[in-house]
Amino acid sequence: MDPWGWLDQVAQVAIVLLGGGSIWLIGRKESWMRWGYIVGLISQPFWFWAAWRAEQWGLFLLCFWYLYSWSQGIWNYWFKPACPKPD
Repeated sequence: MDPWGWLDQVAQVAIVLLGGGSIWLIGRKESWMRWGYIVGLISQPFWFWAAWRAEQWGLFLLCFWYLYSWSQGIWNYWFKPACPKPD
């Protein structure tokens, strides 16, 4: 019996809920759409785990691209100073 099997199930549920939730949030027009980047970043460890366990190395490498993209969204919508508007 696989001692890590239970974590595989947790990862799959987290991927569905967090991954789907992040995309749904980003698609919103309201100000809380920026939370989608936070939720997406939170989902990344589960993606890494699932890709590693399945030995899907292309997906594992793609996870780094998603990690970068979620981080870029967090920077742009949470930390980046607003550009001054021209007069």
